[in-house]
Amino acid sequence: MSHDLYLSFTLGDLTLANRMVMAPMTRNRAGEGNVPTELNAEYYRQRAGAGLIITEATQVSAEGVGYPATPGIHSDEQAAGWARVTNAVHGAGGRIFSQLWYCGRISHPSLLPNEQTPVAPSAIRPEGEAVTPQGMQPFVEPRELSVPEIGAIVDQYRQAARLARTAGFDGVEVHAANGYLPDQFLRDGSNRRSDEYGGSVTNRMRMLREVLDVVLEDWPANRVGIRLTPENSFNSMSDSAPFEHFSEIISSLNPYRLAYLHMLEGDMLSQQRSLDYRALRDLFDGVYMANQGYTRERAEQAISAGDCDLVAFGTPFLANPDLVERFRQQSPLNAPDMETFYGGDARGYTDYPTLTAAQS
Repeated sequence: MSHDLYLSFTLGDLTLANRMVMAPMTRNRAGEGNVPTELNAEYYRQRAGAGLIITEATQVSAEGVGYPATPGIHSDEQAAGWARVTNAVHGAGGRIFSQLWYCGRISHPSLLPNEQTPVAPSAIRPEGEAVTPQGMQPFVEPRELSVPEIGAIVDQYRQAARLARTAGFDGVEVHAANGYLPDQFLRDGSNRRSDEYGGSVTNRMRMLREVLDVVLEDWPANRVGIRLTPENSFNSMSDSAPFEHFSEIISSLNPYRLAYLHMLEGDMLSQQRSLDYRALRDLFDGVYMANQGYTRERAEQAISAGDCDLVAFGTPFLANPDLVERFRQQSPLNAPDMETFYGGDARGYTDYPTLTAAQS
């Protein structure tokens, strides 16, 4: 089998060192003011061997926050913090995109300015609990957004995209997945609106199209990716006809000529996948990035079979900063420490050993 996974890849006008992508992973280690720190810069620098790094989800405004200690990209201080990260990654020969995020109903008043109520397409309370500074608390019923408020959020994406350029990112990924605000509009389990933002797939895509339009004011299309999750039930999400609806959504993205489509294949909670992702991949005219549960062997097979162009790895990169080299050499992997996934200090963050360190 040809190990094309390890060969360089052309993504738009960028050359990636390989086809392995570090998936976005929330780590809850931002500094005061949700500003990235030198510790964050070191974490990403260590993993610059990935063909592309996609940052942890990064909120586009203070109102978009959904978890404690997650970084933002809506202030000059945050952009300066991210510049430390991008400089570190570029200095190590890597490429890095910022993932733009707005949590919507997956938040809690204790996380938001003036303890305001989280917002959503429709006033439907998600099942489950929010992660707050005071511990886990039940989600509240969100407030339905007005049309002018949707426009104001779209403007926040515009500002975030501009700051991402200031911070030196190679591109941005619009996070339209995993039950956050754009995904809440896309799926009919969370969008019951009867106006121009609800009902048909075309209407439910309106907010996402508006976001893409403003992001593309500051970034060329070949530097903008998008992430989708058609059947993920995480964050209390559902859709009545995911294959049919997302077939239309994906086909509608083709005129944008985006850098890539990043697809989480299946359900994060059950680890099951029931949709035909090869069929969905074939609907997209550009680069297709596969994500969720890929091993070295499965990734090599998927690349060789043409089922995807790039493969994103999450936990394996978290625990193995030199994952590309470990895969190439078929070396053992570090075991991830789940207790240090979210929050904390350098332990379980920047102290995972490399092959070189382990052998010395």
